[in-house]
Amino acid sequence: MKITKTDIWTVVVPTIPGTVHSPEYGEAGWDKVPKHIIRINTDEGFCGIGETGRGVPKESVEALAKDLEGKDPRALLLQQFPSTCPVDGSNDPEWWKGQSAGPTMAGYEAIEMAIFDLVGKIFARPAHWFLGGAIRDRVAADFWIGHQTPEHAARSTKIAVERGFKGLKMKCKIGEPMVERCEAIWDVAGRDFRLTIDPNTRFYHLPETIALARELAPRGHVEVFEDPMLKEHLDWYREFKAEGIVPVALHLGSPAAILDAIKADACDYLNLGGSMIQFVRNAAIAHAASIPVWHGSGNDLGIMEFSYLHAAAAARNCVLASDFVGSWTREDDLVVDGLQFDKATVIVPQTPGLGCELDMDAVEKYRVE
Repeated sequence: MKITKTDIWTVVVPTIPGTVHSPEYGEAGWDKVPKHIIRINTDEGFCGIGETGRGVPKESVEALAKDLEGKDPRALLLQQFPSTCPVDGSNDPEWWKGQSAGPTMAGYEAIEMAIFDLVGKIFARPAHWFLGGAIRDRVAADFWIGHQTPEHAARSTKIAVERGFKGLKMKCKIGEPMVERCEAIWDVAGRDFRLTIDPNTRFYHLPETIALARELAPRGHVEVFEDPMLKEHLDWYREFKAEGIVPVALHLGSPAAILDAIKADACDYLNLGGSMIQFVRNAAIAHAASIPVWHGSGNDLGIMEFSYLHAAAAARNCVLASDFVGSWTREDDLVVDGLQFDKATVIVPQTPGLGCELDMDAVEKYRVE
């Protein structure tokens, strides 16, 4: 069996109005950045699908795909495709030291998930089987909103509760009506409804972060402050953690950054990313330090969210609610049957590969190139 060619479709899928920011906070913007959908084909009829992150150069995807042509997918080194990232092509005996973060070239994640989908179909195994197997058959999930007014957040929370969610992650920044927004959410869902507060470091400084935590914590269930301050100030994170007001998390992707956070005693939890293989590796580092994790996202489309689901299912310490949010923020996920949500969890597929198929009508509808 040989890989023959890779089809690439460039798509732009807008968000559904009202699902991200309130008009007062402007448009999301990121939904206008193109993504690429790929399909790796073989001479025996098997194929695998993948999805890039936003803004990945098409040329990078084409180059990676070209390197795989003529290869037997059954013989690939799944943890790091040797055709694109040689693991034995250096005379330096310490070549491996620079490999801890795994392949980092643009578009690699899409190639990886397409290969996992492909070999899963060939061997009739779900993608998580190649990651060591699923620890769980369901992965916890929370709802998600962008920057919203208290009134808008209350309406969004009503939708979340109707869909069975037990918590919600919000984007925010200092200067927004944080107390009023959280109160509006808890008034709808109850004080036990958990909130993940994610300002993308825009609480900026330690005193402001501590003050807000003290104001919110007595009012309801604050699950965690994620990336409240500048990440280079791990000493601030350590001080905030020591206060013990609410848990604090860092959103990290590289093993080196994870180790730095652990050594600094800078966080209670970690929001992790990376390719499927790299997420499981990153989670294992956190696991060794007894730190629970969840899988982050970028408001992605269906294929990528299925890949997140398999990786989250395979990581022992991925016990916090993960981010599978493109399912309700985007107009379409471009797959025939999307993620199956049930009672604040997502059901892990047991079908071969990623467990999803391209909706070609939708791909053509949102195709821009």
